Amino acid sequence: MNKGLKRVLQIGIPIVVVGIILIPRLDFSSSDSADDSPKTVASPRAASRGALPVTGIVASLATSSTGIPVTGSLVANEEVELVSETAGKIVEIAFKEGARVKKGDLLVKVDDSDLKAQLERLEFQKKLQEAKLERLRVLLKRESISVEEFQQLETEYNMNLADIELLKVKIIRTEIRAPFDGQMGFRYVSVGSYLQPSTKVSTIVDDSFLKVEFVIPEKYIVGVPIVGRKIDFEVAGLEHDISAEVYAVDPQINDKHAAILRARYRNTDNLMAGMFVKGQWNTAEGLKFILIPTEAVVPEMNGKRLWVLKNGKATSVAVQTESRDNKFVEVTAGIQIGDTVLTGGLMQLREGMAVDVSLNN
Repeated sequence: MNKGLKRVLQIGIPIVVVGIILIPRLDFSSSDSADDSPKTVASPRAASRGALPVTGIVASLATSSTGIPVTGSLVANEEVELVSETAGKIVEIAFKEGARVKKGDLLVKVDDSDLKAQLERLEFQKKLQEAKLERLRVLLKRESISVEEFQQLETEYNMNLADIELLKVKIIRTEIRAPFDGQMGFRYVSVGSYLQPSTKVSTIVDDSFLKVEFVIPEKYIVGVPIVGRKIDFEVAGLEHDISAEVYAVDPQINDKHAAILRARYRNTDNLMAGMFVKGQWNTAEGLKFILIPTEAVVPEMNGKRLWVLKNGKATSVAVQTESRDNKFVEVTAGIQIGDTVLTGGLMQLREGMAVDVSLNN
C-alpha cells in the first residue's frame, strides 16, 4: 500500500464515523413543509398524566311510583315426612310415587299378626271375665261373697279392657295413612323390609294452595297495613303473573333487617313448591331513594363497597344496600346525593389512584 492511499484512509475513516453520528441529529424539515403526516396534539386530559380512565355516574334521587323489587320462593300449603311409629316387616305398600291420595287412604301396612293374636286372646279372657262377673254380682246381692272378692274380679276385668284398647292402638300404628289430601313423593322402603320406628317412608305434599314467602326491608312495614295486601309475582316458564294475598308476617325481623312475609296463592297453574319467584312490593307513591348500577357494587366478606371520586382520586367506601333488580340496587347509607360513583374499570382500581372519569347519564 502506497503512502498516499494510506494517508487518505487515516483521514477519511474518522470523518465517516463522525458523519454517521451527527447526520441523524440534524433536522432538515422546515415549518412550511407540505408533509401531511399526523401530529400528536396534547389534549386537556393529558394534564392528568398517569390517570386511569374509568366511567361513573353522579348519585341522584330516583322516584318510584310502582314499588321495590322483591324475590322469594313457593312453599307447600302442607308438607309431611311420613315415618313409622312401630317396628315390623312391611307387608303392603298401597301408594304409587307421585300419585294423588285422599285423607285417610292406607299407604303402608306393617305385619301385625302377633298383635292380632294377643288381641284375640284378650277377647276370650274378656268373655270369661264378663260371665264370672255376672255370677259374682248375683252372689254379692245375696251376700254370699264379700265385696272385696267382687271388686278384685271387677278390677281384673277393667285391666283386661285397657289391655285390649292398648293392643288396638298398636295395631292402628302398624298402618300409615294419609294425613290430608295431597301428592305422594318418592318412597324409601320396599315390601319385605324391616321398618324401624322413625324410619322415613315417603313425603306427602298438599299443593292445592302455595305460600309465597318473601322479604321486604323493615322500613316498609312500619305504620302500614300488611295483611290482606295483594302482590303479583313472575315465575319462570309462566306467561302470566300470579297474584297472591299476604296472610301473615313473621313477628321477628331477621338478621338482615328485613321482614318475612307469606302470601297465599291458589295453585291453578300446577306450580311446585321451591320454585323461585320475583315481583314488586307496592310502596307509597313518590318514594325517593338512591339507585346505583349493580356492577358498581363490590361485595366483600364484611359487607359491600363502592368506589367514589374524591379530589380526583378513587376512594373505596362501605355502603348499605336493600332491594335490587337485574340493573340497579338501592343504596341506603355510605354515599350522598352528588357523589361521583365509579361504575367501569373497577378491576384496576387501587385506593388513592388518580382517575379520569367519563360520566354516564
